[in-house]
Parts: sequence; C-alpha cells; structure tokens
Amino acid sequence: MGILYALVARGQVVLAEFNSASTTMNINATAVARQILEKVSTSQGSQDSNASYSHDRYIFHVKITDGLTVLCMADDSSGRRIPFQYLEEIHQRFVKTYSRAILSAPPYGMNDEFSRILSQEMNYFSNDPNADRLNRLKGEMSNVRTVMIDNIEKVLERGDRLALLVDKTTNMQGNTLRFKRQARRYKNAVWWKNVKLTVMLVLFIILIVYAFLAFFCRGPLLPSCL
Repeated sequence: MGILYALVARGQVVLAEFNSASTTMNINATAVARQILEKVSTSQGSQDSNASYSHDRYIFHVKITDGLTVLCMADDSSGRRIPFQYLEEIHQRFVKTYSRAILSAPPYGMNDEFSRILSQEMNYFSNDPNADRLNRLKGEMSNVRTVMIDNIEKVLERGDRLALLVDKTTNMQGNTLRFKRQARRYKNAVWWKNVKLTVMLVLFIILIVYAFLAFFCRGPLLPSCL
C-alpha cells in the first residue's frame, strides 16, 4: 500500500494535508496525526528531529526542520527509508514554493494547491521503483560497473589487436632489413662481377694487340719493330 496520508504543519497549525486511507482500514489517520503533532510540538518544540510512531499496522513518520513539520503515515511493510525520502522531498518543495509565507499562513492556507503535490509524490514514492534512491543508486552503480567491464574488455581487445599489429610491424621491419642486406650483397656481387669482366676484357684487348704486333714485327719479341 505504501504511503497513505501526509500533512505539512507549522507547529500544530496544519497548512496542507492529503489522506488516501479508506474508511475500511479502521484507522482515523487525521486524529492520530493531530495527537502526534501535539506530542512533538510539546516535547521537541522547533528542534530539528526525525521520529517514527507505531499505531496498529501503520507507522507515522515525522520530520521537523526549521520549525516546519512534515508527517506521513505508511504501512509497516514500507520500512523507514522511502517514507523519510518522501518527507525530505515534500519539505524541500514546500519551502521552495512558499518560502516566508509559511511563517504567517493560516490553517490550511496552502491546502488547495499543495494537497495535489502531496498526492502526486505519495503515488510516486509508493509505486515507482525509482523512488528508492538507494536501490536506484545500486542500479546506477551496477550499470556503471557493466559499462566499465565492457570498456575494459574493449580496451583488452584493442590491446590484443595492437600487439598483433606490433608483431606484424616488427616482422615487416625484419623482412625489410633482410631485404636491404640481400640487396646490398647482390649489389656488391654484381659490382665485383663487372670488375672481373672489365679486367678480363682489358686483358683480352691487350692480348689481341700484342698478337697483331708480334705478327707484323716478325716474332714475339718484336725484333723488326724495335
């Protein structure tokens, strides 16, 4: 059932109120709330405090801040966290909406307008799973954790691809170095081969010239030409 009743008061002066409790619940929420207001006004005064009071199967939660009292009734299965989150939200919205007018407002002076807000927020905190900030925070943390894990996995995958790329680059560099060495050796071998061919060609030409000279000079010692 969640939150069933709520009011906002300055001391014992009720400024706004909303009651969704049906008559079949065997509880007069308004009467009990007035008794609690009288009790906390007498014992707490304007001192800031949070308190909870049990009545039958229902819990009345009270939040007093800067002289403004916010009260709600919820079933006992609602716990304390969500009702007090509701009270905190109602307090902030009430102060933001009415500010200094709170100090001089007559009984039920804000009821026509603010009772609708009490009802809307009551429905939200009673029925919407996102109203529980702790569970919502846990869900957000879980989502963040999932995103982080996904990102880490993607980084690791990129790291593997990067390592593979580095290996391929290293292999390419090694192949390039081997190719350069082989090209240098081939170039040297071609150069020496050209040198040998040039020397042999020069010697062959010298030999031919000598043969002609020996023939015309009538002997290997070139007797007729010297």
